[in-house]
Amino acid sequence: MTSSPVAHANHWVITLVCADRPGIVHAVSGAIVEAHGNIVESQQFSSDDTGRFFMRLQVESPAERRDFEAALAPVIARYDMTSVIDVVGRPLRTLVLASSAAHCVNDLLFRQRGGQVPVEIPLVLSNHGTLRDLVGFYGVPFESLPITDAASKRAFEARVIAAVDGLDIELVVLARYMQILSPELCERLAGRMINIHHSFLPGFKGANPYRQAHARGVKLIGATAHFVTGDLDEGPIIEQNVVRVDHSRTPAELVAIGQDEESRTLTQAVKWFAENRVLLDGARTIIFR
Repeated sequence: MTSSPVAHANHWVITLVCADRPGIVHAVSGAIVEAHGNIVESQQFSSDDTGRFFMRLQVESPAERRDFEAALAPVIARYDMTSVIDVVGRPLRTLVLASSAAHCVNDLLFRQRGGQVPVEIPLVLSNHGTLRDLVGFYGVPFESLPITDAASKRAFEARVIAAVDGLDIELVVLARYMQILSPELCERLAGRMINIHHSFLPGFKGANPYRQAHARGVKLIGATAHFVTGDLDEGPIIEQNVVRVDHSRTPAELVAIGQDEESRTLTQAVKWFAENRVLLDGARTIIFR
């Protein structure tokens, strides 16, 4: 009895972005067939707003990476595509930035260890030492560099850049890192830095947002995960969640509910990004769930 070639296939994930025009899907499918590939998942979207075409595929093929890339190269060149070809499920090397809040960091580390989020976290970098024991529990290296003035802030961001370069970081996650990043760092890491923000209706800025929400009697609280840009909390949105509350909730209960939503929302955004399901379309994102 002969084994099926698919049983020994490589499993690739492919994302393609280009100007929308006829024939793209046909050309891509034909190239995959030439590489003896079997498409096991396919999603596509044409943006009327920007005239761009977006596609994500998962393909099983016995072809090695070099041969598979060679089969797709003529199509990628013909349509002037921005493309990514990666191994399905490969852990994405991720740097986590934190301050003193534990909930988002704990959720990411817990789900990474359980294999629920395909990331590899070689370092948690914080401007406080509060989370050292928590991070150490998961066996992840931890560093703290206090930020007290402009010079120490520059030093912290220099360490971020050194870690990104030295540890081959592909994604930076702000897990309730409570510092405003410089425009230079935002630009350097554009499209690969994700932040979590408590998003209330209405939005409350400054200290104690949950107490402000309680005082105003909000009915919905939630969280937004978005890409970091030079415009504070204005980057393209990846995921949002809300939960209904009422007058009976105390400020402490609102904090607990809000932290659950922040953790859930950030982890989902990181998971989608690591699975190559998040594509940028100008100021918004295309999410292939």
